[in-house]
Amino acid sequence: MNHLIFFAGIGTTLLQTGRDTAEKFAWDVPHFVAQVISFSIVAFLLARFAYKPILSILAERRRQIADGLANAEKIKQELARTEEMRREVLDKANAQATALIQEARAAAARVQEQETQKAVAQAEQIITKAREATTLEHARMLTDLKREVGRLVVRTTGVVTGKILTADDQSRLAEETQRQLAE
Repeated sequence: MNHLIFFAGIGTTLLQTGRDTAEKFAWDVPHFVAQVISFSIVAFLLARFAYKPILSILAERRRQIADGLANAEKIKQELARTEEMRREVLDKANAQATALIQEARAAAARVQEQETQKAVAQAEQIITKAREATTLEHARMLTDLKREVGRLVVRTTGVVTGKILTADDQSRLAEETQRQLAE
């Protein structure tokens, strides 16, 4: 309750202070009306020639900012689409590169197989020629050996028997020797 008395005392003091101030500054109605009219004219002129242009400039600025934000969003979407296209192109290029590498490996394997087959064929030809040469050399050596053995038999027979063999005797002995060697 003491609080109410205290606030009532303050209210009375404020009222008295307001009255004292009004008497001191002498509130004059004609001056007050003139000030209200002056303030109204200034407010009207400011509203007409200052606030409206400023508000239109602010509205234009808001529109530009909104357009800028919309353009930024469009650019962001375009950038995302471009990035996606770049990724697709890179993926396609990687796939093509992989395909080319596989084709190159397959071609290298084919060439290697062909070269291996050529080398095997050449080796087989060399072996075949070597066998033929060996067979021919063996046959020639056998022929030479038979001839030499026949000659030695004829000479040995002539020396052992002490008689000179005729050409018919020599050929007959050579043929018999060759026949026996062939068996």
